[in-house]
Amino acid sequence: MAETQAAKRLREYETIFLVRPDLTDDNVDKLKERVRGIVSREGGKVIRFTVWGKKKTLYPIAKQPRAIYVHANFLGSTSLVAEIERNLRNYDEVTRYLSVKLADEVDPETRPVLEDLKLAGDVEETRPGVAPAVERAEIPDEVADADEETTEEA
Repeated sequence: MAETQAAKRLREYETIFLVRPDLTDDNVDKLKERVRGIVSREGGKVIRFTVWGKKKTLYPIAKQPRAIYVHANFLGSTSLVAEIERNLRNYDEVTRYLSVKLADEVDPETRPVLEDLKLAGDVEETRPGVAPAVERAEIPDEVADADEETTEEA
């Protein structure tokens, strides 16, 4: 009986992977479905996929300054994580990935499957290298008043 209870207990993991920024939403969805298929084939359970959208990376990855961030939260074993990472390594669309264990011995029945999310990501700049102008309406009155007082004293 202890073996059946141990088989029901899984670990909770999250994997974040970066995808080439020129991919369409359909291609990102196909990649999510591939990972979802791997999880279900290996006996795991997908909790949620979240596409964070296209964001600027700290440094260029694969000669690209931006990437599409995808976050996968799932339950499974260590062999499942190894299989997901092996497949992500073989996909040309994926440039980086990182898996982290969140919890040990999670009962899959207590964790509901959540709806996938798609977030907007960063706003595209109009011209590269030019910071957006800050308008006076966005500055709080207290800060604007303090700036006026310091300029009057000088």
